[in-house]
Amino acid sequence: MFNIFNLSIRIKGFPIQEASIEFEKNQAISNDDYENHIISKRTEIVEYLLKNNKSYQEIVGNNTFTKWYDLPVMTKKDFQKPLAERLSEGFTVKNVYVNKTSGSSGDPFIFAKDKFCHALTWVNIINRFGWFGIDFNLSLQARFYGIPLDFIGNKKERIKDLLSHRYRFTIFDLSDAVLEKVLLKFQVKKFDYINGYTSSIVLFAKFLQMKNIVLTSVCPTLKCCVVTSEMLFEDDKILMEKQFGVPIINEYGASELDLIAFQNNKNEWQVNSETLFVEILDEKNNVLPNGKEGRIVITSLYNKAHPFIRYDIGDVGILDEKSTFKKPILKKLIGRTNDIAVLPSGKKSPGLTFYYVTKSIIEDDGNVKEFVIKQTKIDTFEVEYVSQIKLTESQIITIEKAISTYLESGLTFKFTRKEKLERSKSGKLKQFVSMVK
Repeated sequence: MFNIFNLSIRIKGFPIQEASIEFEKNQAISNDDYENHIISKRTEIVEYLLKNNKSYQEIVGNNTFTKWYDLPVMTKKDFQKPLAERLSEGFTVKNVYVNKTSGSSGDPFIFAKDKFCHALTWVNIINRFGWFGIDFNLSLQARFYGIPLDFIGNKKERIKDLLSHRYRFTIFDLSDAVLEKVLLKFQVKKFDYINGYTSSIVLFAKFLQMKNIVLTSVCPTLKCCVVTSEMLFEDDKILMEKQFGVPIINEYGASELDLIAFQNNKNEWQVNSETLFVEILDEKNNVLPNGKEGRIVITSLYNKAHPFIRYDIGDVGILDEKSTFKKPILKKLIGRTNDIAVLPSGKKSPGLTFYYVTKSIIEDDGNVKEFVIKQTKIDTFEVEYVSQIKLTESQIITIEKAISTYLESGLTFKFTRKEKLERSKSGKLKQFVSMVK
């Protein structure tokens, strides 16, 4: 069988065969030896960057280091300079992989990976999807992602879709009429898996629930559904599993790094230890023990072109107590550090707390399809929602009471029913937004 996907990666100059050998070599290292392997790899990459990357030398303040925990934690502010000034010696914008982060954190920036590092990213992705019988050269993907709307950008993505054996659904309009057409495609195409933004796929599951259809009854070739880029709530996962008839797999990644964690066959959120080193830190940059909540800080062990050493990705999470160096497990992803609601009492609460409490009430009857919450003032929140009928006064009172119980009283809420919710240019839906500085 002609491996068009692998060939397309090689044509772009990414050494996928060499990367596969390195990846498999790492996987073959025993549990007992893996801690020493990680220490060796992280020392190797830091020493390389301190010797060859002037930008990282300036951040560290030296060209040598003795203790790992003395290295500074990098943030997105460290990347607020032209990309050319951040590249290591021997690398230029013409011989590296260059891309831009989505900006979901509020601080988009251009980054680079050397070609071997980016090839490793693809090897990792191929490996993880393979856990569920997905072969990128053979398996047909139903893709729920955004797409550039300009002519050239649009055509480029369509060509990528063709080479990557995937069919893309537009997610900027997910009305019932559009979802009806999506369903028709599943009836005629032999899709092997679904991949895309959580909120869009949840909407499709709710549409199927309304029509009392299990997707595998019309598309029996479907094996699994992989959701990414947005929070996956347990009740949404249960709904999707019921309406799709396949396992729902949770993916966590960052374009500037790699696939960070991927749900395995044991329903564990397995962290990528083959190409990354993940730490959980407190507010003073102290390393927290497994089981404690803190900032997710990640080191790219292979990117020689651009430093991502102890990089604060902007997320908060917990590593499971049973984690090892070879098999770290992400117990919980709580949300982004900038999605914090500051309340009149001075209390700080993750913005998704508002979303989750509201969600537990607002979707009980299946009327509300999706919603977002915006904090416009320290005591004022706007809830924008899409529904068949307007929320009743009693529903609104119930929501306000629940939030008073879980958070605090005296908050003001404004509810606005909309035809559709505003998404980012990439098509992502941000469930909670604070406009309070």
